[in-house]
Amino acid sequence: MLDTEGGAAKKSPRKKKSSLSATAYFAIRDMLVTTRIPPGAPVHEEELTRTLGVGRTPVREAIKRLESERLVKVYPRRGVFATEVQLSDLSLLTEVRAPLEGEAAFQTARRATDRQRADLRDLRDGAADYGRGAEAQMVFDSRVHRAVYECSHNTYLEATLTLYYNLMLRIWYLYIDRLPGVTDHVGELVPLLETMIDGEDERARELAVEHIRGFEKAVLSVL
Repeated sequence: MLDTEGGAAKKSPRKKKSSLSATAYFAIRDMLVTTRIPPGAPVHEEELTRTLGVGRTPVREAIKRLESERLVKVYPRRGVFATEVQLSDLSLLTEVRAPLEGEAAFQTARRATDRQRADLRDLRDGAADYGRGAEAQMVFDSRVHRAVYECSHNTYLEATLTLYYNLMLRIWYLYIDRLPGVTDHVGELVPLLETMIDGEDERARELAVEHIRGFEKAVLSVL
């Protein structure tokens, strides 16, 4: 929206408020997913407002959204807490993620635009740069999954899988110190990327499902 003086565009109060809420949401979400705020720990609103440099309203709006995504729980008169992680969550999330991840890979193989396929090629070609370190593998895994969700061209599927992925990513961070020797997400994802780039929809579905179920097996093997 241009101002009446003909100068640079200015943000409306509503857009500024929305931007601050989004900033707070992503920052707090990352703290929860990476377990910097551990499962079961209190989420202090006042501390977050100071740390993030935003007001209470954006933080509270972010917390409402995170509660709907099962990352925090609000207890009347007690406060806000990061949700606990149960071992059963792993199997339950895998049950719903596996077929949906397969569908996203299938649709990406069919629907990705030329530009998006070029981006997927860039991911594939840069895979070797991530190495075998657990943190680096998580970064690569996240980039690939979020790219696939977008390339599926199904906003409902993307929103659902993003929610489940964040919950699963938190489990990964909980066991990061035990997993590097039993997972090779970079190695698994390169063939998956190639099938989607080449439009091999059924094979893409198959590899995506195997990838999700393989993670469950890897975590269970170290518990």
